[in-house]
Amino acid sequence: MISDFTENSFRLDGQVAFVTGASYGIGFAIASAYAKYGAKIVFNDINQELVDKGMASYKEAGIEAHGYVADVTSESAMTEVVAKIEKEVGSVDILVNNAGIIKRTPMVEMSAEEWRKVIDIDLTGPFIVSKAIIPSMIKKGHGKIINICSMMSELGRETVSAYAAAKGGLKILIRNICSEYGEANIQCNGIGPGYIATPQTAPLLEKQADGSRHPFDQFIIAKTPAARWGEPSNLQGPAVFLASPASDFVNGHILYVDGGILAYIGKQP
Repeated sequence: MISDFTENSFRLDGQVAFVTGASYGIGFAIASAYAKYGAKIVFNDINQELVDKGMASYKEAGIEAHGYVADVTSESAMTEVVAKIEKEVGSVDILVNNAGIIKRTPMVEMSAEEWRKVIDIDLTGPFIVSKAIIPSMIKKGHGKIINICSMMSELGRETVSAYAAAKGGLKILIRNICSEYGEANIQCNGIGPGYIATPQTAPLLEKQADGSRHPFDQFIIAKTPAARWGEPSNLQGPAVFLASPASDFVNGHILYVDGGILAYIGKQP
């Protein structure tokens, strides 16, 4: 169905949004934005402790959320939890594949087991979750899938070989889902965050004993035209756009939210 753009084109009223790994951080920020635009929020995490933490945060923010314990790397677990979501909340209209990990280890020091774990969560997980949800989207006649990519979908950097390989693969998975299911009115796109200030990156933003910036903080500021780190809130607008009717003809695209890093060669020494 093709509709005209209106002031309600960004609304998500009544839609079920499932954000994986959204107990905190980027996933929580995206889910919170969806709630403000009228969506019903569903999230999962790997254990009950994280789900409870997430539920408390949503409650504090005044958001009614539904949390489930489920491992995105388990096909049987995700099939089971998607069926439970459909029964208890409704079939999923918006899927955000946010759950992910990173291991910063030089490639020659990384074991194959560590490599597989990163690939399994960051690339195979989105495949498994999308596969579980796409059939109901086809049945409904619409759906939005948003994969949280990275600048490492485009670039390499020391110590993140597995992460970069997974995020590069995720970029192509986006294009493949677009190619296979675009005719079913399913749009699959990605968001590529730059360096975002979260609890996980907080140690890199701490001042040194002499009051100077952390060396990595200095590096990021020098490489970013915006001259700052991003905030989780900077991802909310792009996430709402890609989940809403306003993006119904946007498919197979990655929207980089990086303060301009990918456009910039860096300052001259």
